[in-house]
Amino acid sequence: MALPAWDILRGKIAAITGGTTGIGRAIALEYIRQGCNVAINHLGLPEDESLRHSLLTEVEALHKKGSPAGQVLELAGDVTNPETSQNLIQEAVKQWGKLDVFVANAGVFRQAEFLEIESSLLNQSLNVNVKGTFYSCQAAARQMVQQGQGGSIIAISSVSALVGGGLQTHYTPTKAAVLSLMQSMAISLGKRKIRCNALLPGTINTQLADHDMKNPTKKAYLEARIPLGRIGDPEDMAGPAVFLGSEHMSRYVNGSGLLADGGMFSNLQ
Repeated sequence: MALPAWDILRGKIAAITGGTTGIGRAIALEYIRQGCNVAINHLGLPEDESLRHSLLTEVEALHKKGSPAGQVLELAGDVTNPETSQNLIQEAVKQWGKLDVFVANAGVFRQAEFLEIESSLLNQSLNVNVKGTFYSCQAAARQMVQQGQGGSIIAISSVSALVGGGLQTHYTPTKAAVLSLMQSMAISLGKRKIRCNALLPGTINTQLADHDMKNPTKKAYLEARIPLGRIGDPEDMAGPAVFLGSEHMSRYVNGSGLLADGGMFSNLQ
């Protein structure tokens, strides 16, 4: 369900990593619908080409509806390379003159038994989820400091930052690191009027949750743990991201971890 078009982010400039799929895509589209210009990063893999085209088509449809939607630009690159986020932000500033909001969304997850995890899987999880988030947030912060007008940095963590998971021993530490990073950045950058917060989704129906969503028994188990009685949709994360991105709505929210999990964390007992 779409949010009301309040134009909350009208005239703002945002950049989002991992913006063609899942939560990143939902946030990007809602930002654009709210009047924000958005630069989106993606890997640029051949198998993702249809997702990129469909995103651009959705943005075009928003404009055809006559809504005062924002613009979009997209760049390919791997966030584990620091230059990827630097280029993304530079292009956004070149196109629109500034950066107001940054969303570090790019992340990876594949279920695996602890005793069977190879170094390659652990390294990929750390490189993308921790190092990629660090590099991208650092690049955004440097731009915002240079501008001298403050800003909002949002990192997508997870409820998994707060609880363990038997098939997530390589994943939960990375999401805890993202939450911790935002808390420390909030302290470091508060004097620059840059707010840094983490968004902690619960179980969301994205490509990262395909394994569980295709298993009726596991899906029913997950739904039973959620007081709202359903798995989350990527669009459920768009509203919280608009809230955290708007200085009018969240100007005193800094260093927080905003749970958006349908109440699941409160029900884990």
